[in-house]
Amino acid sequence: MAILVTGGAGYIGSHTAVALAESGHEVVLLDNFSNSNMNAVENIRSLIKSEVVFHEVDIRDRDALSMVFQAQIQLSSPISSVIHFAALKSVGESVMKPELYHDNNTGGTKTLLEVMSKFAVHKIVFSSSCTVYGEPDVVPVDENSPFKKAESPYGQTKQDCEGIIVEQASVIKDFSAALLRYFNPIGAHPSAVIGESPNGVPDNLIPFICQSVAGHRGPLTVFGTDYPTPDGSCVRDYLHVMDLADAHVLALENLVVGRCRSFNLGTGTGTSVLEVISSFKGATDLDVPHTLGERREGDITAIWADSSRAENELGWKAQRTISEALADAWRWQKTLT
Repeated sequence: MAILVTGGAGYIGSHTAVALAESGHEVVLLDNFSNSNMNAVENIRSLIKSEVVFHEVDIRDRDALSMVFQAQIQLSSPISSVIHFAALKSVGESVMKPELYHDNNTGGTKTLLEVMSKFAVHKIVFSSSCTVYGEPDVVPVDENSPFKKAESPYGQTKQDCEGIIVEQASVIKDFSAALLRYFNPIGAHPSAVIGESPNGVPDNLIPFICQSVAGHRGPLTVFGTDYPTPDGSCVRDYLHVMDLADAHVLALENLVVGRCRSFNLGTGTGTSVLEVISSFKGATDLDVPHTLGERREGDITAIWADSSRAENELGWKAQRTISEALADAWRWQKTLT
């Protein structure tokens, strides 16, 4: 039986694919290369030393997606479950292109669930996000924290997709799902064979820092220095992508038939943007060129996780430090220069 990983050539998808293979699972990758490329697939293959199956497909294409499921049946290795990463993820871009985000993220998830149902595949691990909580009243947030108004169309799509999956679980009795609400993944595989390599200008903090330090970008802009935080910059919960990949494997292996369960994945510690800049210097002995700017639309002030449910039910806890993650991210960046 095979695990379909949508968005499998992307940042988190690629690391999870490797973790799955190392845990003995057969992996089938699917991606449309909207924010990745074939190099990522080849790098995954080199790490797991296997000709892993890959399909270049957009999850909104119902016919093409159905052909992937059918092809696996013909190979006598049918898809038994799905880990669903495929989505656009830029908060800033979502503000400018909300219709695109709703069509791709929400529409794509609907299509995926329809095709899964067609082939009687009723197990899914969904890549959700702490953005579902909006601007929280209290931190850290646990899974019972209420969904506030989404601060961006991207956040809205994550709320909507969770709702669609919960609805699917309510009508199919043997449907099982894990909704993984993760915080801010950073870092790279310690081998520096795979890492975060977005197309175009990075929207996420760490790849922009790395590209700026490498001289490929101008100075980093710190968006907002007047937030009600200790140093005025936004606070987030940064966790190593390898810890996050491990969590997906555990979530898949601990799916309970008939249950849809949400899990926060974070370190439980908030770190400000300015603290990240300082930590990067400590981890690499390199300065981060940066300027101070105005707040950015769609950003929340501060959020970090209470991940005790994941620890208690999945046996998962973040193991790696932010310094390790930043050092791994920089090691990966140096392979790109």
